[in-house]
Order: sequence, then C-alpha cells, then structure tokens
Amino acid sequence: MICAVISEDIPACVRVVWESFLTVAREFGITPQNAPRFTAFAVTEERLRWQLTQERRPMYGWFEGEALRGYYSLAPQGEGVWELNNLCVLPGRRHQKIGGRLLCHAMDTARSLGCVRLTLGLVEENARLRAWYEGFGFVHSHTKKFDFFPFTCGYMERAL
Repeated sequence: MICAVISEDIPACVRVVWESFLTVAREFGITPQNAPRFTAFAVTEERLRWQLTQERRPMYGWFEGEALRGYYSLAPQGEGVWELNNLCVLPGRRHQKIGGRLLCHAMDTARSLGCVRLTLGLVEENARLRAWYEGFGFVHSHTKKFDFFPFTCGYMERAL
C-alpha cells in the first residue's frame, strides 16, 4: 500500500534508497570513490529529513505492513514542472509491479499539485530503466556529463 512518508519513516527510506541504488552502482561500476555524490552513497537521514520538513517535498512509500519496500519523492522545479526523485524498490521486491504503481501514484500526485510536466534523471547507460520509463510515456530529453560522475546523466520527461 502506498502511504505518505512521515518523519519516523526516514531511516527506512534511507535504507531502501541505499539498497536499491546500490544494485545500479554495482552494475555500472559506480563506487564511493569515483562518484561519492551518487544516490546510493549520498542520501542521508539529515538530507531526507530536510527535504520532508523544510522543503516540504511530497514523499511516499510502498509499505507491506510496517515494512517499507519502495520509495519516491517529488521536487518542484517551477512553472508547473516537478522532478521525480529516487523512485526505487528493494531488489527482492522488483518485478512485482510495485515500481509501476509508485510511478503512477507519483504522476497522479504531481498532477494534483499542478504539475504539467514531470522530469527525472537516470544513469544514461541504463538502457533497461530508460525503456521501462518509456513504457509509461516518458521521452528522453537530453544528456549531461558531469566531471564528478563516471557515467552520463540522462534526462526524461512526460507531459501530465
């Protein structure tokens, strides 16, 4: 079941983000040494708590009973544009349509907040993930190379 994240859920959110993004890191050779700012290594309780309480970002999780199994947040970008951040599902719970349900929930939530265009970033080399988002109507918009990442950042968007 998808529920809003509350402050007490933040430690579980960090764990889910770390475990989920670590699989991407391993697959693409991303390490704390070559990309300390990559999500698997950079998300902290303090950072998520700030986003929840100070930035007031909408945050949601997929809960099975009390256990958090998936997560996402939304960040306003201005003029009807919102960014989807950290959509993830624990590796052991993937391929069970949880990610799709979270993504649809994110699109509905963003739309209810006045979003007309939802954006996201990903590891450009992750063709499987890119194709998954394309299946939900996202289109590739551009790429950007940062000196602090050993991969190319890809960006996608979808009109809502």
